[in-house]
Amino acid sequence: MDFELTEEQELLRQEVRRFAEERIAPGTRERDREHRFPAEVVAEMSELGLLGMLVGEEHGGGGADPLTYCLAVEEIARICPSIAVTMSVTNSVCCWPIARFGSPQLQREVLPELASGAALGGFCLTEPGSGSDAAAMRSTARRQGDGWVLDGEKAWITNAGVGKWFVVLAKSDPAAGHRGITAFVVAAEWPGFRVGAAEEKVGLRASRTAAVSLEGLEVPDAFRLGEVGQGFRIALATLDHSRLGIAAQAVGIHQRALELAVDYAKERIQFGVPIAEHQAVRFTLARIATELAAARALTRQAALASESARDAGRLASQAKAYASEAANRAVWDALQIHGGNGYCEDYEIARLYRDVRVTTIYEGTSEMQRLVIARHLLAS
Repeated sequence: MDFELTEEQELLRQEVRRFAEERIAPGTRERDREHRFPAEVVAEMSELGLLGMLVGEEHGGGGADPLTYCLAVEEIARICPSIAVTMSVTNSVCCWPIARFGSPQLQREVLPELASGAALGGFCLTEPGSGSDAAAMRSTARRQGDGWVLDGEKAWITNAGVGKWFVVLAKSDPAAGHRGITAFVVAAEWPGFRVGAAEEKVGLRASRTAAVSLEGLEVPDAFRLGEVGQGFRIALATLDHSRLGIAAQAVGIHQRALELAVDYAKERIQFGVPIAEHQAVRFTLARIATELAAARALTRQAALASESARDAGRLASQAKAYASEAANRAVWDALQIHGGNGYCEDYEIARLYRDVRVTTIYEGTSEMQRLVIARHLLAS
């Protein structure tokens, strides 16, 4: 499989890196400390087309392939994982399922606004009592006239409070288990869509996460996504695709951890020499770099295969599980190289230490990824 980037992909990667370093990096520490959503930076990202990369050109999007999208996410995450997840969520779990499963009418109604960056999107699947076990959700969708009424509670919704369009999963036939789940597209401004207070998170503090309550939310049938009862399949397909973005985010964090560790090892003097001269530190740096290369290659393989390969779901889960766990190890080791300084918020590695932890949890825990991988293997 050829991982060499095209000229266009390399130019985009360089442009996104320049933007991240010049426009995102300033103020990153302050936004993290203040738990402040970077609305002004997100607006600039929309001008670059980064918020509608997975939307077709006919709806004003970039029509990017999955690898190109992952390259952009990686470069943003290298500087600010909070902004990377904001970008990833609106692209991969809102724009993508609407572009893939939405009716032409629904796509015309919603996608141009998302693609332009005039509105952000989100994905309402997780509930207080159902995370990995999505089929255990309790939110309901009942028929009413020509539409539906949604009731329920959703938890840990990224972009809640700053986004407009959300893909929402609810049970239209509770007795049918996962076959009774239907997907809808709703606007946060509609009566009955209520956003709770922003969560006080350990990391990713500059992204917005909150609970969402659905209270008699009336949804026209035209805003149903896919067929009735198809919601669980749509959710699984969406998560397969969105895991590419989380893998790319982890690779970006991993890359930055390596850079910080190398720079610090060259500068820090102990026993009369830079600590980079000590074999223990050199071996650690070598391990971080090797695992970075493996994580990046696996993520790119999964991205290239995602649109066609039969085992796309397995590759996405492998990339997400490996890249996220490798990034956690890399940040741990990089902080260890920093010693006591790494435990201080004055050093960037401390923020990365907080930001990276959730990558093994959201979009499906590492344990769930292993179940997905094993299921694919045993079914072959």
